[in-house]
Amino acid sequence: MSVYNVLFLCTGNSARSIMAEAILNHLGGGRFRAHSAGSHPAGQVNPHAIELLQRNHYKTDSLRSKNWSEFAQADAPHMNFVLTVCDKAAGEVCPVWPGQPMSAHWGVPDPAEVKGDEEAVKKAFTETFVILSRRIALMVNLPFDKLDRLALQKELVDIGRQKA
Repeated sequence: MSVYNVLFLCTGNSARSIMAEAILNHLGGGRFRAHSAGSHPAGQVNPHAIELLQRNHYKTDSLRSKNWSEFAQADAPHMNFVLTVCDKAAGEVCPVWPGQPMSAHWGVPDPAEVKGDEEAVKKAFTETFVILSRRIALMVNLPFDKLDRLALQKELVDIGRQKA
C-alpha cells in the first residue's frame, strides 16, 4: 500500500494548514503523511488551533510553523499532493515541488483574523476545523486505486468546493 505525502499550504502556517496537517495525520489511517508550511510563516502555531486539536484528541506535539522552502529542497519528502487552504497562498508563486505533485485549492476563511470576544474566535476555529475535517474525510475515502491522474485531480478540485 502506498503512503501519500500531502502538503497543506497557507501564508502564515499557524492555523488552517496546521489543523489540516493534524486532521489528515489522524484520519489518514497510515495511508497519508501530512505536512504543512507557509510562504510567510508566523513562527508559532496559533494557540486556539492547538487547544481545539487537543480538545478533539489530535496529536499536536510535532506541529510547528515552517517555511514552504523546506519542502522544495532536494532532500525533502516527495509530495504527492499540494493543497492550498488560504486564498493568499493560492495566488502566490509557489516553489517548484519535486515530482510534480497534484495540486488543488481548498480555501477556508482564516479563523485567526476573526475579531471579537473569545466565543466568536472559538466558533471561527471550530467552523474551520469542521470544513477541513469534512474535506479531508472525502479525500481519504477516494478510491485512489481506481482513479487515473485526471479523475483524481478533478476529485481534489471538487472537494475544495465543499462547504461542510
